[in-house]
Amino acid sequence: MNELYRLLTRALKKAETLWPVLSQAYALVHQAAHVLANHEDEKGQVVRERYEQVLRTMREQQPSLGPLGEAISTFLKVTESYRPGLFHCYDVADLPRTNNELEHCFGSVRYSERRASGRRGAIAALVVRGPVRALTALALRRQCFLPRALVLYDLEAWYAMREQLTFRREARRKQLRFRRDPATYLADLEAKLIKESLRS
Repeated sequence: MNELYRLLTRALKKAETLWPVLSQAYALVHQAAHVLANHEDEKGQVVRERYEQVLRTMREQQPSLGPLGEAISTFLKVTESYRPGLFHCYDVADLPRTNNELEHCFGSVRYSERRASGRRGAIAALVVRGPVRALTALALRRQCFLPRALVLYDLEAWYAMREQLTFRREARRKQLRFRRDPATYLADLEAKLIKESLRS
């Protein structure tokens, strides 16, 4: 116990000169976290404006933070890289707010698919039809849909999605053929290219 007390006392003494700067930097980061937590349930645009105000304050106070100014610089740089998708979650209901929550959603879908199929590796259907299967699985956890909710209203979007899924399935089929017999696959491809060039 005495050893622990001695270590803490020594650490506090060393950090004594940095304590005001640490307190100031902590207050800035805590303010940013409070704005992003959005306890007032504001819209994305309002949260964006409040957050940008916090970032401006950080930039103004950065020179006075001494050795922690570099940490604030890193914070601002990382925030800038996340900015394009940072505020969607405030406008879209039930959209996870953090990467961890989003990863948990996709992980739960993967887990359910593994349990249903009995396979341990990546399930081909989830790889090819992920945009449809993952969204369906997540939506069904939130609510039960009545038949009238499944009526198609946007046929163009449905056709575009079907075309995209067909393209992905065909690409995966070609990859499988290549992996099974690369020499034959490449010879067939070469023959087709020669045939096309002779036509033109």
